[in-house]
Amino acid sequence: MMREHHVLVNMTPDKSVIEDVVGRLTAPSSYQAFASRKLTDAPMPSIEVLSEVMKRLKAVLFPGYYGDSEVTPDTLAYHTGAHLDIVFRRLADQIKRGFCFTCMGENKACTGCEEQAMEKATAFLQSLPAIRDALILDVQAAYEGDPAAKSPGETIFSYPSVAALIHQRVAHSLHVLGVDIIPRIITEMAHAVTGIDIHPGATIGKGLFIDHGTGVVIGETSIIGNNVRLYQGVTLGAKSFPKDEHGNPVKGLPRHPIVEDDVVIYSGATVLGRITVGKGAVIGANVWVTSDVEPGAKVLQARNPKE
Repeated sequence: MMREHHVLVNMTPDKSVIEDVVGRLTAPSSYQAFASRKLTDAPMPSIEVLSEVMKRLKAVLFPGYYGDSEVTPDTLAYHTGAHLDIVFRRLADQIKRGFCFTCMGENKACTGCEEQAMEKATAFLQSLPAIRDALILDVQAAYEGDPAAKSPGETIFSYPSVAALIHQRVAHSLHVLGVDIIPRIITEMAHAVTGIDIHPGATIGKGLFIDHGTGVVIGETSIIGNNVRLYQGVTLGAKSFPKDEHGNPVKGLPRHPIVEDDVVIYSGATVLGRITVGKGAVIGANVWVTSDVEPGAKVLQARNPKE
């Protein structure tokens, strides 16, 4: 038996309540803690626009997999050029907004941000072939590293590792170019969807495979070599945060691990501090590592003598 739903079309909130809430929410004291600019200044970066930029970049980097599924060799140049034209204009504007956002937050005069943004966006476009070359090796590593994968294309369509690395390699290129705030927004988009948290500052070599992926954290100053495999829940983190004379964390110091080529780190392992995990080493599951690991070594949990 269907219930009748009655819409109360004549119900309106008490005007005094709305006025009271508006007044409290718009009082400067209620938003000054997070506001870095006057509301009349240049607009801030847009997550929606950056999402569109990433969607178009994915269509360029892996044509046919992301959007434009009917693209053919004959139409590829047209589709690629059309996407890149829009990407350049959207991204240059977002980079400019990011620069202005930082300038206002630091109470600096915002000069030359537009010219810098154009230069950075141009340099970024020029980095795209190298980004694709790196991502192709990530895709191949995912296919070869997972016996359940039926084809490299399956990993492009569905593997969180590949999605996270697309975002990180794009963001890292922008980070290296000195772009403010935009790289972090781009990596956090992937973090929200995949559960894989990779800072745009992390330096990642060829052919990284993050199996399953959920809960992986790779810190800002991490350096990862070639052909490394990480499993779910792995943390490459900092052991401590040096502070200045005012008690504030000193930013930018190398504080995360260096992981050399051909290392495997199994699920739940925590590797902390500016230590080196040597070439070909294996870190077992749920191990806590805070000192250097020799090349080829195996670090495993101690076994119970009764087992």
